[in-house]
This record gives sequence, C-alpha cells and structure tokens, in this order.
Amino acid sequence: MNEPQRSHDGGDIIVRANLVGTLAFVVTATIAAALFTTGVQWLGAVTAMTLFVGGIAAFIWSFWNAVQRSRGEQVAVTQLYMLAGGVAPPAVRKLMTSLLAVQIVTGLATAFARPNNSDGSPGTSLALGVLVPMFGLGMNGLWAAFHGTYAARPTDETRSSVTTSGGSIDKNEEHG
Repeated sequence: MNEPQRSHDGGDIIVRANLVGTLAFVVTATIAAALFTTGVQWLGAVTAMTLFVGGIAAFIWSFWNAVQRSRGEQVAVTQLYMLAGGVAPPAVRKLMTSLLAVQIVTGLATAFARPNNSDGSPGTSLALGVLVPMFGLGMNGLWAAFHGTYAARPTDETRSSVTTSGGSIDKNEEHG
C-alpha cells in the first residue's frame, strides 16, 4: 500500500472526465442563470455540488498518491495542482488549466448574474457554482499524481557530495 499507484491509460480518462464535468457545469449553470426557474436552479445546484464532492474526493486521492510518490521523487504542490514545472505535456497542461479557468469564470459569472432570489432575498443556488473549481483542482491533481513526471529525490550520497565552505557556521560553533 506504500507503493504509488500508477495508471496506464495515459491520463485520457481524467482529461475526459474533467472536460465532461466542465461542460455539464457550464450548460446547467448557464441555463439556471438564464431561466432562473426552480427546476433548473435545482439542476444547476445538484450539478455543482456533485462536481464539488467529486473534486474533494479526487483532491484527497491525488494528495495521497502524491505523498507516496514524494518518497522517491520531488513533488511540489504547484506541480500537482497547477501542472507547473513540466510535470505534464504542454497540451495536457493547457487543456486542464483552461478547464479550471472556465470553471472559475462560469462559477463567478453565474453567481454574480443572479445575486438575489426572485423575491428579492439575497443569495441563490447559483452561488454553489463557485465551489466547482475544486473539481478542476482535483482532476489536475489526479492527472499529476498518476501520470506526472517529477525529478528524482536526491539520495544521501548526492547530498554528502555537496561541498561546504568550511566557515564557522558550518562547524556548529557558538555565534554571538
């Protein structure tokens, strides 16, 4: 159970899941904001909450797998969730971060489009859309945790071969 899990599908399933989830959110949130009826608001809210919960699960799963990989590889949080530092091929990074941006923009735009209910009371179910980017972060994390390329963690031999300056601070003397 300590070995990192790796998938052999090249990450296509994760990319497709992110794309389908994002499209479902954009469609349901946009329709809910435009029509603003109870039925479509429910549809938008259920879609947003489903993606949010799925994103939390993906985030935790990706973090667990990344921790396992970090024992032998240098895994950074920005690499894991933003696909930075060459961890993913440029096409994957561009698509996944673009989908995350679409989730953020759609969530904010639909929440601000209808800040009040029909009766004038503040807040609507459309505000749940701001939680959806958790899905994008989770999908990015899953892709990077299972398919990312990381640098090897330095070994003890590599660390001991680094020369020191020999100054007093390196000799563990008392300093005033």
